[in-house]
Amino acid sequence: MGSAPQIQNAPNGSAYLALLAGVVCIGCSAIFVKLAAVPGTASAFYRVFVAGIILVPWWLLTRSSYPSTRDLFLILAGGIFFALDLVLWNSGLLLTSAATATLLANNTPIWVGLGALFVFHEHLSPYFWLGLTIAMVGMALIVGGDAWRQLSFNMGDLLAIGASLFYAAYLLTTQRVRSRVDTLTFMTLSVVSCIVSLFPMSLLLGVPLTGYSHQTWMALIGLGLVSQLGGWLAISYALGHLPAAPVSVGLLGEAVVTTLLSMPLLGEYLSMNQVIGGVFVLAGIYLVNRQSR
Repeated sequence: MGSAPQIQNAPNGSAYLALLAGVVCIGCSAIFVKLAAVPGTASAFYRVFVAGIILVPWWLLTRSSYPSTRDLFLILAGGIFFALDLVLWNSGLLLTSAATATLLANNTPIWVGLGALFVFHEHLSPYFWLGLTIAMVGMALIVGGDAWRQLSFNMGDLLAIGASLFYAAYLLTTQRVRSRVDTLTFMTLSVVSCIVSLFPMSLLLGVPLTGYSHQTWMALIGLGLVSQLGGWLAISYALGHLPAAPVSVGLLGEAVVTTLLSMPLLGEYLSMNQVIGGVFVLAGIYLVNRQSR
């Protein structure tokens, strides 16, 4: 997320409420994508476009500092990776359940850890390797035994896993920039990069960006304002007043929120194998997150 604004003497209660609100906002993203029911490229575009309508004027009015050329390049490159993450995940959501896609996409910390090992030669603790093993077992359970035996995988599941890889690339590309660039500048430029990437991509793929129903427009606006902008503001506030460890663990609640909301709103339920696999995935990611503490 970058360095969040620091407000002195803020009560921890408010920070934890902000964390909870942020997790709920992010957990709603899969619901909004499902309700919009438009191609993944289109919902990805409007997620960042709607947020950009607020962020760009805000950034210009605050006259935030401008990053160096190197940092600007990394932010823009990271924005392209984030755009690809959104396209794959939103597309996968249309082909599998919201809960399954969210659980599989939450494996990002694992890919970040492996990337840090091979790219930055960082030391990984035993917690990481134990968490990796447990999470992989969980992923196998979620995908299902029949899929492994027949090598016939759900395309939505594969797209969700691919999305987590691109989000890991986004984090690895921008992780050192976020300590040098203020949060508003980082997020605004990243969103602009996404918009510039996704608009021509939609045109090239022939994806319609207009002519939607009222319900679809409401879902797309909710995706941009609630999940992208609202979630970012709440998590940024929490990061400004809480240690990173409880925030990273709290963010695991996204999958739980999505699962609970998808049952009454979408009529989607997890099988027992998927429930057990989800518990394994979340437990594994929890252990992986201990690496960063």
